[in-house]
Amino acid sequence: MTQSESSHDTGSAPSEPELELEAVDVEREVDMPITVTDRRLIDPETGEVRPGAGHAPAEEAPSAAEQKVAELTADLQRERAQFANFKRRAAEEKQGSVAFGKQVLIEKLLPILDDLDRAREHGDLESGPLKVLADKLGATLTGEGLAKFGESGDEFDPELHEAVHHDGDGANPVVGAVYRSGYRLGEKVIRTAMVTVTDPVPAETPKTEETGAE
Repeated sequence: MTQSESSHDTGSAPSEPELELEAVDVEREVDMPITVTDRRLIDPETGEVRPGAGHAPAEEAPSAAEQKVAELTADLQRERAQFANFKRRAAEEKQGSVAFGKQVLIEKLLPILDDLDRAREHGDLESGPLKVLADKLGATLTGEGLAKFGESGDEFDPELHEAVHHDGDGANPVVGAVYRSGYRLGEKVIRTAMVTVTDPVPAETPKTEETGAE
């Protein structure tokens, strides 16, 4: 190997200390943290972070006046709710009082309706002023929700009928004679019907004619 070649090899190959320094520099570059800066928070004139940038505004505590307004608002809402409940209860009580008063009045008129029913059975309401009066009274009470029940042949119901006489074994009882009609006011039974109870009459089976063989 010539001297020039020896010097060329010596100049091109780094020494061991230089290799160690380069390795240390690479490790430092790898370990350095990466920082991202929002330029909108930097003042372009001074190059510094703007005051208050990046910090959320602190919530201010409500003042005494605001607390008082909140308390008064809550009190007002409670008073409104109580007043609404009072109006609802008053309306329900009024409606119940009106319904009770109507029931009492109609119950006092039931004996008059019984007299009119008996007059109708005797043929006294076929024509004349009494018929007109009876029809008007019946239409008025029907408009108020009064309904009559209890007819001969109806299925016997102890909640609707008051039985004063029983005929038959009572297996399938039905209403026989009606002594007094029953009445409902709306859905409420205000008087039961006074009836007799009997067994239903069995239906007659048609007889078939026997034809003799020729």
